[in-house]
Amino acid sequence: MHLDAQQPLQLQDYLVRRGWIDESESITALDKPGEGNMNYTLRVSTPIRTLIVKQARAYVEKYPTIAAPAERAVVEGHFYEAVQSVSVLAEQMPQLLGIDPENNILVLEDLGQSPDYTSLYQPGQQLSYDELTALTDYLASLHHHFTQITPAPLFVNRAMRVLNHEHLFVYPFMTDNGFDLNTVQPGLQELAMAYKTDEPLKAAVQHLGDAYLADGTTLLHGDYYPGSWLRTEAGPKIIDPEFCFYGPPEYDLGVFIAHLLMADQPVSMTEQVLAMYRETNPFDDSLRQRFTAVEIMRRLIGLAQLPLHLSLDRKAQLLGEARYIFV
Repeated sequence: MHLDAQQPLQLQDYLVRRGWIDESESITALDKPGEGNMNYTLRVSTPIRTLIVKQARAYVEKYPTIAAPAERAVVEGHFYEAVQSVSVLAEQMPQLLGIDPENNILVLEDLGQSPDYTSLYQPGQQLSYDELTALTDYLASLHHHFTQITPAPLFVNRAMRVLNHEHLFVYPFMTDNGFDLNTVQPGLQELAMAYKTDEPLKAAVQHLGDAYLADGTTLLHGDYYPGSWLRTEAGPKIIDPEFCFYGPPEYDLGVFIAHLLMADQPVSMTEQVLAMYRETNPFDDSLRQRFTAVEIMRRLIGLAQLPLHLSLDRKAQLLGEARYIFV
């Protein structure tokens, strides 16, 4: 089965055969629910309901030249299944309605016309205290409830980790990776070269990358940033755990903090997140800071660019602070 918005009758027949919609239902509309990067995702409307249907393919949907493991959808489906045992987590995620491992397709509850939180990168946008608390509670609860000495085989997710490792710890620090950062912002390529040619920094980043690839004891979301949070009337909801794996909890926490900083949220928010998280979960803040630093560098001088509205001077400041963490 190949999902295609131009083939509604084929999709309708597929959903009926799988038992995910009734024979009497017909698809009345198909639309794109958001600006996702990894997967082909559709909102399916029938006269009585809407569903989210997403398919993982053997490449990144936004960048088809980048290969990616299609079985990531199956791993994501198992994550949704696992969190059902913890109500505080299940309530903050869409319900899994179906999984087709053969075709790497998931069917999920539709949370409605809910935008993600990438608007935080716009000037003047700020999380509320309740939103910050909900986002922190989710992460703390996930890490607290899913800790075990031997990682569950379902969540090794090695191929996705290798893919993310390349774009987090390697690609941004290559002197010639084929991506001219001046097309993002004039002067950014020249600014980035100081980091791409800093051998001690690159060695320290490589060492951190080894820690990322090593199996850990805590189930991580793996991509905990504003693009994985939906703004709903019931508060933030968490989606897209396809990068999940058992690893160091400092990674999720570090990424969370990095995006608060890049979104120019008040420094007090970082302090609040760390204090709230620490109430139930001990962590190594030195390691957390290194993951925060490398996520900032990855997002500013790597391929996975964000819709940031930061001046070149502000980016230089963030990069300098990130590098300081490693020296």
